[in-house]
Amino acid sequence: MALSQNLHVLVVGGSDSSGGAGIARDVETISSIGLRTCLAVTAVTVQTHGAINDILHLQPGLVADQMRAALQANVVAAIKIGMLATAPTIAAIAAVLSENPQIPAILDPVLASSSGRPLVEPNAVDLMKRDLIPLCRLVTPNLVELAVLTGSELAAGDDDALRQGRRLLPEGPQALLIKGGHAEGPRSTDILLSRGREPIRFDMPRLAGSMRGTGCILASAIAAYLATGDSIEKAVLQAKLLVFEKISKNPM
Repeated sequence: MALSQNLHVLVVGGSDSSGGAGIARDVETISSIGLRTCLAVTAVTVQTHGAINDILHLQPGLVADQMRAALQANVVAAIKIGMLATAPTIAAIAAVLSENPQIPAILDPVLASSSGRPLVEPNAVDLMKRDLIPLCRLVTPNLVELAVLTGSELAAGDDDALRQGRRLLPEGPQALLIKGGHAEGPRSTDILLSRGREPIRFDMPRLAGSMRGTGCILASAIAAYLATGDSIEKAVLQAKLLVFEKISKNPM
């Protein structure tokens, strides 16, 4: 697919030396949709597909400077945010978003790696909820992340997840996509919650296979489709189809 010479998605997140997640997945996904990327790296990780061995967090001021340079150099039509890790980094990113309210920001609240290692300091979660989430067009927690953000037990089903999502929505995000990939059953259902609107369910068969980085792929694809002018509902649907296709072709 030919890449747009103008529209960019600014990707803010951590590297993954294995290539299975993080900014590697983000760039791959956004490029496949036909848009260009620019980057602000928050952390450098040493990891395989099974474990994270080390993390180097970049200075918050450097993260913010990367974002401002990318925004100055390119026509940025959406911002995708992933691994943040520390409270000062979250505050620095929130400051840049507040300077650019016209650009939709998609937050994938990466709180732990797929291998289970925590990726956000405990004191950073409250700051994320207070200062960053209200600046985002969409937040995309899985069920574990939703439980952490709401201080709840893991949702037992869709109704429970909806209750938790409705508790989080008034705290700031314009919309919330609750990802059901960590649930059980033959169907995988994501739920889109927006203020003043009925929930929208995106239901697909649950595949037997799995792959790392699906959260990165989904949020990056949503950001790319929003950058092209799609509605939030259409962007989510197209991103879901893209993830489903990738897992179907690359079972692990």
